[in-house]
Amino acid sequence: MATTALVIISDGIEELEAVAPVDCLRRAGVEVTVASASSSLTVTGRNQIQICADVNLDSCSGEYSLIVIPGGPSHVSMLEDSRILDILRTQEKAGKLIGSICAGPVVLKKAGILEGKSFTSFPGTKEILPERDAQSEVVRDGNLITSQGAGTAVAFALALVEATCGESAAKSIGESICYQH
Repeated sequence: MATTALVIISDGIEELEAVAPVDCLRRAGVEVTVASASSSLTVTGRNQIQICADVNLDSCSGEYSLIVIPGGPSHVSMLEDSRILDILRTQEKAGKLIGSICAGPVVLKKAGILEGKSFTSFPGTKEILPERDAQSEVVRDGNLITSQGAGTAVAFALALVEATCGESAAKSIGESICYQH
C-alpha cells in the first residue's frame, strides 16, 4: 500500500505550515491530498496567499498514513468542523500518524488526541494548552508529531517525512533543499 497523506486546509491557514509539509512529503514520494474544508477549493491564507486544494474535504474517504492539521487563524473554524474532528478521531483510533503545527494542536485537543501525550504548539496557545512543550521545535510522541509555528515548518515537514519514509529520506530531502539544522 502506498504511503498517503491528507493535509486539511481552510481559509485563514498559515501558508508556510501547509505548503512545507506538502512539498517535502511529495518530494519523498508520498501521495499527498490537499483537502479544503472551506466552501471553495481555493483557500485564502492568513497572508492573503491563495492555495488551491486538490479536493473538497467532503470527498475524502478511506485511510491515510498521515493526516496534517496546519495552524493559523483557520484553526478556529476547524474547531467547529465535525468532519475534521471525526477524521482525526478515526486516525487516532487506527494508530496512524497525525501531524499538527502552530495553533493546530488546539483542534487536536478538541478531538481528544492530546490526552496523555507530549506535544508542542504556538506560544500563543499556552492558555488553552498549558502542558505544551515550550522548548522543542518539533515533538514526536508515538503517532503524534507537533511543531511550534511557521518558523519551524521545514523541521516539522522533515519530521513528517522521517515518520512516513524513514530517516534517510528526511536527510536526503533536507540536504536537497539546503536545510542546515
